[in-house]
Amino acid sequence: MTHDAPRLLACGDTAFTIEFGVRVDPALSARVLALDAALRARALPGLRETVPTYRSLTIHLDPLVVDPGELGRTILALAAEPLPPPATARLWRIPVVYGGEFGIDLDAVAAHHGIAPEAVIERHAAPQYRVAMIGFLPGYAYLEGLDPGLSLSRRPHPRPVTPAGTISIGGVQALVASIAAPSGWHLLGRTPVRTFVPERDPVFLLRPGDRVRFMPTPAERWDGLAAAVEAGESVAELSET
Repeated sequence: MTHDAPRLLACGDTAFTIEFGVRVDPALSARVLALDAALRARALPGLRETVPTYRSLTIHLDPLVVDPGELGRTILALAAEPLPPPATARLWRIPVVYGGEFGIDLDAVAAHHGIAPEAVIERHAAPQYRVAMIGFLPGYAYLEGLDPGLSLSRRPHPRPVTPAGTISIGGVQALVASIAAPSGWHLLGRTPVRTFVPERDPVFLLRPGDRVRFMPTPAERWDGLAAAVEAGESVAELSET
């Protein structure tokens, strides 16, 4: 479902949300990211932070600087306009070791779809994904662009802990996990890349609107890549598109 026009939802006296619809949809995500870019370019007085999701954008504001109602009406009018997408997007090439101890659900996902594990890897690594949002933990990158043929409902019983750097799928979504955490997603592989490092500048490696390509990597390279990350290297290749 989409709305005839974006709608404003109050979130107390210091925030509100502009909602474009109620489903995961690349078209809605594109509108959210376009509005986010437009607001960052305008730097409106009193606007403190924007938080994009798949289908909405939350605006945090300072009510001592700007009237929330006035700012809401201004942004709602802007959201109704046909906004251009951001001019450039960063493309990250992220190494991933698939299967085995790094991706313990790869064989089960392959069996569910009736294909070989190698075919799952090929299909998962083929798309150029887009980072739709960051959450629910610091640096967790939710990605659009998963091959529909790999779509799979989440596990009925989540695992209490999954490793940092896990590359997984759940429903129609793909994920780059930033820290060790519980998860009900299917673990296909792991990357030594750390998308959240509190002592690093920037703290978050990925941001909404970025593009991601996964690069299948032999398990024999893991130790060397992990050591490089510990030494402060990114090991993710960056280019502008």
